[in-house]
Amino acid sequence: MAEIIDEKVKAELKLILANLKSPVRLLLFTQKSACPTCDRQEGLLRELCALTDLLKLEVHDLVLDGDTSLNYKIDKTPATAVVGARDYGIRFYGFTGGYEFTSLLEAIIMVSSGQTNLPPQLEELVKKIKEPVHLQVMVTLTCPYCPEMVHVAQEFAFVNEHIRADMVEASEFPELARKHQVNGVPKTIINGASSFEGAMPAPAAYLEIIKAIAPEQYNTLQEELRGIQAAGKIKKAEERHVYELAIVGGGPAAMSAAIYAERKGLDVALIAKKMGGQITYTAGIENYLGLPKMSGVEMTEAFRGHMERHPVAEAVGSRVTKIEKSGMEFVLFTEEGKQFKALAVVYCAGKEYRRLDVPGEERFMGKGIAFCATCDAPLYKGKRVAVVGGGNSAFTSARDLLGFASEIHLVHRRPDFRADAALVQEVRSAPNVTFHTPMEVQEYLGADRLTGLRLESPDGKEKLDLAVDGVFLEIGLTPNSAPLKNFIQLNPVGEVPVDRAQNTAEKGLFAAGDVTDTEEKQISIAVGQGALAALSAYKYLADNKLTKSKVGLKEAWQ
Repeated sequence: MAEIIDEKVKAELKLILANLKSPVRLLLFTQKSACPTCDRQEGLLRELCALTDLLKLEVHDLVLDGDTSLNYKIDKTPATAVVGARDYGIRFYGFTGGYEFTSLLEAIIMVSSGQTNLPPQLEELVKKIKEPVHLQVMVTLTCPYCPEMVHVAQEFAFVNEHIRADMVEASEFPELARKHQVNGVPKTIINGASSFEGAMPAPAAYLEIIKAIAPEQYNTLQEELRGIQAAGKIKKAEERHVYELAIVGGGPAAMSAAIYAERKGLDVALIAKKMGGQITYTAGIENYLGLPKMSGVEMTEAFRGHMERHPVAEAVGSRVTKIEKSGMEFVLFTEEGKQFKALAVVYCAGKEYRRLDVPGEERFMGKGIAFCATCDAPLYKGKRVAVVGGGNSAFTSARDLLGFASEIHLVHRRPDFRADAALVQEVRSAPNVTFHTPMEVQEYLGADRLTGLRLESPDGKEKLDLAVDGVFLEIGLTPNSAPLKNFIQLNPVGEVPVDRAQNTAEKGLFAAGDVTDTEEKQISIAVGQGALAALSAYKYLADNKLTKSKVGLKEAWQ
């Protein structure tokens, strides 16, 4: 059998494993005759264990060693248990290759060192869970976000004997993926019933567990946890209060604006549906000054942790749907019927994945409609998939699906493509790709699950019902500027026009980040624009004698 780990990687692993503190046992449960992946997993583990004396491999047959399987609660193969001084309930089901090799290494290091990276206060909260909790993190080996969620779940299991944490490779166990309606990864199943999607940071994942097992404690613990993280400085935004500055959005521009505004002594409220914005979908960020490499989720937590050291009022979970102005006051309306008031506004709502807005889209979003083929392609092994779009992102998605989907249907509303010629040719030459151009999606079809697309040519002469199991939308991003469309003039693509000081056409209204007409969309640019918008807002408030702040304007630039 050919070696699975190449020599260069082995040399790097030896350096990493040299830091192990105590012995770790890897228990592999197999079924040689009924598990094609078992031999591959055994080969990987043998090569890994050969690199250090502190790793020992034990191989058990699921059936023949039934008592051992029962003792470790193993019910499918291949299964790998990582065991140290005791069994911590850490399991890997499937092959631990691809991005999940990192998860395996992190589990080994944690068990050997006896330490997690959980904040001490959060670790104490996790230890207080007394009910049995079984976490199954459904992953694919091509998903760069999944290891973060796997490691968080396994950290929880490490510190609390009532918690079990499984990594489950979704494509290896398709029946389990279907049972839990896994259409995107990572997806974490709690006690076989509740679930949440995405790579959540540890505090948010803890709250999801509490919501599932002790909903009556959720609100109290949510406030306690956020209070711990922010040293007690977080406060809720109030409707009856008139803030000097309201910031709309939860991305880098918004959090930067909040820090600068509060340091200027302004009374600030931040209103956002969620924190992080587009960066939460980014696996690795390597071009932010001072932070050579960080995931989007980690950066969101770092930015938010910094912001919440300041007493900024928050209304997280509220989406602003409309903004009006009455005299010198702005009124911000949210989708749940709340109204917040402020004397100035910095609008940083960013962009989101563009949708088609055709019948069935909302119903099947996350249930057959997805945006990340890199992560989710293995879920469509042997299935029929459509990719909608004509640019590089659409053709990259189609290429990612080539080795998995039995049929790939690329749908584009124009006869020509914007993608690079070499990429187009690569996809065109694949035998399992069919092009539908020029065709437009008129409707998503299906009852309980997505079963197809209804297509029509732009001239209405051709119509086609296309049977597919999933759809990847790759049609770009759209600015979240709808709340302003009847308030100020937007540019032709819906972006907010701003000047060099982030002023909009409406006095007292400023904008920053990806929602603006700034040509380049980068995290560092958004952070800078957020800071500038806050300083401009302070100057506006000071010039119009609308603020009680005594901080001098010169100090704003420090």
